[in-house]
Amino acid sequence: MDILIALVPALMWGTLPLVVSKIGGSTEQQIIGTTLGALMFAVITFFFVSPELSTTAWVAGFFSGAFWALGQMNQFAAFKQMGVSKTMPISTGMQLVGTSLFGVLAFGEWSNRTALLLGISALVLIVAGAAFTSYKEDKSKQDENIGKGLLLLLISTVGYVGYVVIARWFNINGWEAVLPQAVGMVISAVLLSLRKGNLFTKKTAGNTIGGLMWAVGNIALLFATAKVGVATSFSLSQTGVVISTIGGVLLLKETKTKKEMTFVIIGCILVVVGGIMIGFTKQ
Repeated sequence: MDILIALVPALMWGTLPLVVSKIGGSTEQQIIGTTLGALMFAVITFFFVSPELSTTAWVAGFFSGAFWALGQMNQFAAFKQMGVSKTMPISTGMQLVGTSLFGVLAFGEWSNRTALLLGISALVLIVAGAAFTSYKEDKSKQDENIGKGLLLLLISTVGYVGYVVIARWFNINGWEAVLPQAVGMVISAVLLSLRKGNLFTKKTAGNTIGGLMWAVGNIALLFATAKVGVATSFSLSQTGVVISTIGGVLLLKETKTKKEMTFVIIGCILVVVGGIMIGFTKQ
């Protein structure tokens, strides 16, 4: 049962890109809808759990959530440039590399030889996996949007890393982070979207489903971490990239040749294995 709970984040976060892409709407409508869904969930859980929220939890949680919105918004934008099946493995790989390097530099992780060797090996696998998933069989038809997509993912990674690092730096975890982060997500999403009009539409309302899915995955990760430990829960959460990548091809009809699909599957496996190895460095 505990392992099933630990698999919920992978299911929710792996399916989220597919659901949001199917619902559609502009990038701004997607991010506002998603963050509103996360806020709805946070408010409901707050009344059931009622954690004590210090000033530090509110401020740090707010900015952590604001960075998450920056990361998620640019990932949504990258979907429109490169598709879900190409974006997700690269995005996941960049996030794993970014958070791992920051963990080493800022928090002194991988302090022993075993963890260092495991961590470096994991990063090599992740980078190789991301490269595999971007393979294009016909070199004369290279995606013109790949450069813009990678730039969006670079900005997205900054947002995701900021989200993780701020929460860890100020040691706000678990239930006390849920509501402050959600408030930061919504306000950041609105501010980032102000230059665009027509923000609150049926598409925006539909995309609240994505926010609810993200929040369910987040809460499940809290339970899983308490049950099976950080290493196992973190590692299993990374397998969601397989769902989103293969789902992008099968459900969103993103075109891949047989050879490209082979490279995508190999790349996903490498990214997941790398993520699992990084999970074991957290023991």
